[in-house]
Amino acid sequence: MATSVKPPRSSFVLGLIGAVFLALFAGLIALGAWQVQRLGWKRDLIQRVDSRVHAPPAAAPGPSEWPEVSAARDEYRHVRLRGRWLPGVDTRVQAVTELGPGFWLLTPLRTDAGYTVLVNRGYVPDASAAAAVVAPAGATEVVGLLRLSEPGGGFLRTNQPAQQRWFSRDVAAIAAAHRLDGAVAPYFVDAERAAPLPGDLRTAPQWPVGGLTVIKFPDHHLQYALTWFALALMVAWAAWRVWKEEARRRAAHKTP
Repeated sequence: MATSVKPPRSSFVLGLIGAVFLALFAGLIALGAWQVQRLGWKRDLIQRVDSRVHAPPAAAPGPSEWPEVSAARDEYRHVRLRGRWLPGVDTRVQAVTELGPGFWLLTPLRTDAGYTVLVNRGYVPDASAAAAVVAPAGATEVVGLLRLSEPGGGFLRTNQPAQQRWFSRDVAAIAAAHRLDGAVAPYFVDAERAAPLPGDLRTAPQWPVGGLTVIKFPDHHLQYALTWFALALMVAWAAWRVWKEEARRRAAHKTP
């Protein structure tokens, strides 16, 4: 008994199937190309940040430069500040670090140029450790990495300035909550580590511990690009199979 072959599809159905395959193929190729572009952008970013972090420290941007401060140009710049700590206005911001959960301790530094910069002096494990930290009096120098303000709060947690509960380093809100007078920089500085950490990371010779800035940019764009291109090839293969099947149907039903 001869095996029955399904009749050929109509031109309308074939056109619709072809349009779907073409749209899928074009969309997947576009996504792959976009990931290739993102790969170039990400690697350029990593190279730029690496060069900034390891460059000799330069003077932090002053008020005349503040309007132009941006992530693309300034994030993670290695900078130097000179001035005096403002006593009694420390801010604890919740943090999770390689030393465990705790707080960042931010203290305003009144620079020799007259403006104020919030400095993340480092990590403290709890409120009692933060209370025991006293900013040294007199002239001081801070070297660290320039970071941009983090407005709003943390993930699903909003800053509460009235209660002094902070989940992000929101420079403008912290300055307003402490009524810092004069010009306040729109960025903060992560201070470098003053001394090497001990072998046991659960203990530190002195709080706060600086130099815990995480500089890590996930780079999975090549993997994503290959995935999209592979899916595009699968769509092309499926379209070829449909075309072969349609050709077989037409050959089987061809009128002698």
